[in-house]
Amino acid sequence: MKENNGHIRPAAEADASRIAEIIITNYRENFYPFFRKDEYYYGELNVVKMASGYHAGSEYLKNTYVYDDGVVKGIVRVNGKEIEKLFVEPRFQCAHIGAKLLSHALNVLGADRLWVLEYNRRGIAFYERNGFVLTGERVLEDDWVPLLKMEYTGKAAVD
Repeated sequence: MKENNGHIRPAAEADASRIAEIIITNYRENFYPFFRKDEYYYGELNVVKMASGYHAGSEYLKNTYVYDDGVVKGIVRVNGKEIEKLFVEPRFQCAHIGAKLLSHALNVLGADRLWVLEYNRRGIAFYERNGFVLTGERVLEDDWVPLLKMEYTGKAAVD
C-alpha cells in the first residue's frame, strides 16, 4: 500500500460535530437496513450526543484522525493495534479516502486488526482488498450486533 496521507491529520475538538455526522450518516445508511431499530438509529444516535465524546483530552479525540482536504471527508479511530472506526462520508466514498485512512492506520499508527459488522459485505471486501483476512472469531456487541474479527496480513486480495 503506497503512502499518500498528506490530507490526514489528528482530529481536533473543532472537528467533533463533523466526525459525529460522518459516523451517524454511515450507521444510518449502512447498518439501519439490517437492524431496523428506529429508536436507536433515529433517537439515541444523534450528532450532539456523539460529538460530546470528542471533547479536548478525550480518548476518542486522541485516537482519531481525519481526512481533511479543506473539508473533513473521513475518519479513522485506532486504539492500540485495533481500528475501532473507519468511515468516509457517503458522497465521497470510492475516491480512495478510505484506503488512505486505512494505510495511515496500518503504516503510521501500527494497527493490525479490526471488527467488522457481519452483514457489511462491502466493508469486508474493502478490507480483504487491502490485506485483511477473516479470523473466524465472532462476537455479539450489545447483544444484537454481530461482528467478525479481521487481521492484517499485508497480502492484498487479487480482484
